[in-house]
Amino acid sequence: MSLDAAPPISRPLTQRMADAVRTFDGPLTHELVLTPGKFGLGRLPATLQPTSVTQTVCGFCSTGCGLTVHLRDGEAVGLSPATDYPVNLGMACPKGWEALTVLQSDDRATTPLLRDAAGKLQPTDWDTALRTFCERFQNLQAKHGPESVAFLSTGQIPTEEMLFLGALAKFGMGFVHGDSNTRQCMATAATAYKQSLGFDAPPFTYADFEQSDVLVFVGANPCVAHPIMWERVLRNKRSPKIIVVDPRRTETAACATQHLAIQPKSDLTLLYAVAHLLIQSGWIDAEFVAAHTSGFDEFAAHVGRPQFAPETAAAACGLTISELEELAATIHQGERVSFWWTMGVNQSYEGVRAAQAIINLALITGNIGRPGTGANSITGQCNAMGSRMFSCTASLPCGREYTKEADRRETADLLGLDVNRIPAANSLCYDEILDAVRDGRIRGLWIIATNTAHSWINSAEAREVLAKLEFLVVQDMYVSTETAAAAHLILPAAGWGEKEGTFINSERRFGLLKKVARAPGQALADFAIFRALAEYWGCGETFAEWTSPEAVFQIMKRLSAGRTNDITGIADYAVLDRLDGIQWPCDAATAAALEQSQRADEIRERRLFADGRFAHADGRAKLLFDEPRPMPERPCGEYPLVLLTGRGSVSQWHTQTRTSKSAVLRKLYPGRCYVEIHPADAVVIGVTTGDAVVVESRRGALTAAAFITSAVGRGRVFLPMHYAAVNRLTLPHFDPYSRQPSYKDCAVRLRRSKEQPET
Repeated sequence: MSLDAAPPISRPLTQRMADAVRTFDGPLTHELVLTPGKFGLGRLPATLQPTSVTQTVCGFCSTGCGLTVHLRDGEAVGLSPATDYPVNLGMACPKGWEALTVLQSDDRATTPLLRDAAGKLQPTDWDTALRTFCERFQNLQAKHGPESVAFLSTGQIPTEEMLFLGALAKFGMGFVHGDSNTRQCMATAATAYKQSLGFDAPPFTYADFEQSDVLVFVGANPCVAHPIMWERVLRNKRSPKIIVVDPRRTETAACATQHLAIQPKSDLTLLYAVAHLLIQSGWIDAEFVAAHTSGFDEFAAHVGRPQFAPETAAAACGLTISELEELAATIHQGERVSFWWTMGVNQSYEGVRAAQAIINLALITGNIGRPGTGANSITGQCNAMGSRMFSCTASLPCGREYTKEADRRETADLLGLDVNRIPAANSLCYDEILDAVRDGRIRGLWIIATNTAHSWINSAEAREVLAKLEFLVVQDMYVSTETAAAAHLILPAAGWGEKEGTFINSERRFGLLKKVARAPGQALADFAIFRALAEYWGCGETFAEWTSPEAVFQIMKRLSAGRTNDITGIADYAVLDRLDGIQWPCDAATAAALEQSQRADEIRERRLFADGRFAHADGRAKLLFDEPRPMPERPCGEYPLVLLTGRGSVSQWHTQTRTSKSAVLRKLYPGRCYVEIHPADAVVIGVTTGDAVVVESRRGALTAAAFITSAVGRGRVFLPMHYAAVNRLTLPHFDPYSRQPSYKDCAVRLRRSKEQPET
């Protein structure tokens, strides 16, 4: 569609655009859903009292903690953890305590910025920004075809905004390609669940942390990455065995009853070896396997081969036979065994099969659907689950497929669209979109609430690729990100606490986000930006029903009806607020039970598959497997060490775009990049703790402060992922099923340096 074909637009903004801006720059939305009865207060008037409070959910990680926001004259002045919210039970990590502080930063995006002929970003008005967006993208489509433009979404905006973005870009603007930054963290888990269980369905509730007598953490460090979840583990009164599988002695491993410090990327071999022992010993739930799974005979034959026998597998994993046997015996002896994984599994070139190897262990031992059990993927970003369910990127909403005509027609009918507006082919994945930019097939890119130039694997190459674009739009709350620096147009967006909507946490709980502060300057909620762009593009009528986040929530309900993630029983935002969030699925019967028993834990903390029926057409879970593969880039004489990356501290978050804005948080983590080195490797290069060290791969180098510790094994080094320099080193390779990058394995070398460590 050319801009000429769109309805004429007058200056100032169109009436509907003006209405949208007024809507989202109007009253603070907590006034609409405030529930003062929770806090012993009487009914508050529309103008809030100076010391009133309201409850919202945190916008950092996927834990989804409840926060009590303290208000003066209707504006947020402080916060504290909500004492009765079922997720965090009165606890909060440092990031949650500082959630308001990071909004008050000098580098907030406060007005649209447009790069001028001299190459400088200059302030402009919204009308010019929106016209430029439409003209540039439509001209590229007219000249090079619809596949010449793409968007990259996020896991850090409300679900309603994600759905609006994907629907607008793909069904309104004609973008063929769009992916989400959840490709970097959760694509593996989503793919593994869908293939194995029939739907992307994490089965657990946080109560399972407290109800297990054996907890197995594979590539997960909740002490640092999800500290409130770890607090739930500490509430466990069953004296549980805690097993950690991780090449590094993490903070969680230090608390474990058994730590298996495996060779990097030997986890698939280890998991198959455990299955070998369980099956050979008769330590499986044969009745459950026969009734509820398919493919057991083939799986048993696969793991029964000599390469997965204890003596062979133990050597491949860098373990002793007794360590393997103890792990299998502990799983067998447990009445309630839960398996947990996160980025150590997901961010791997064979992550899907490793995740499915964990799922297989839960299935063959019958540890799913009961309290304290499950094959449980811990999500990363605050709303990665919302992205997986509703973003219209990798799939149509609620698990539907672009490639299935029936799914396209059903989606079109539910949204009131012409089915021809919905692409019949899958989008390119994140890495493939960047490849297409490099090749000149994609010339325009719209990036929303993510920092590709920092976070993408082999970041130096990613920055070179972004520089090739004819038109790059960055929509973000900060102007200082590495990606914003490359933009031709910046659209200033509101952040957490400055808009409304829902997040979906790791245990599938919809939590309510409220507007408790005003965005600075001319910044708008992403929802308002999407509304305005729909009008300027000329497809506003297509989205006439999409008038507010809560209106889109009603559309989400319609899309979910009859699906595994059915939320048709959740009436509105007020119910979510009153009931402290609600897990999916929630049909009418579940909603009625929740209303009648608001504080019954078995009602408000629900797990999936209690009936043993899974989401495949035959009701059975599939036991899937594959041959383990060696690391693509193994250590050698020139690059003798394996680089591991991961979370650094509780106070850091991803690329530090937000956490670096808090003086309190900056005091709680190292300001300069550091590298963990085993004492024996430190002797080889002659360094001690505090010395500057160059860490170099085949792609780049960085300077870090040496930290000598036996927490990392010999022949391995560890870098926290939060520092911008780290992804100069990482190797761009991907899981073949999920296309998720494998951040945690590549070959590096070390040498002393006189340079200062990088920030």
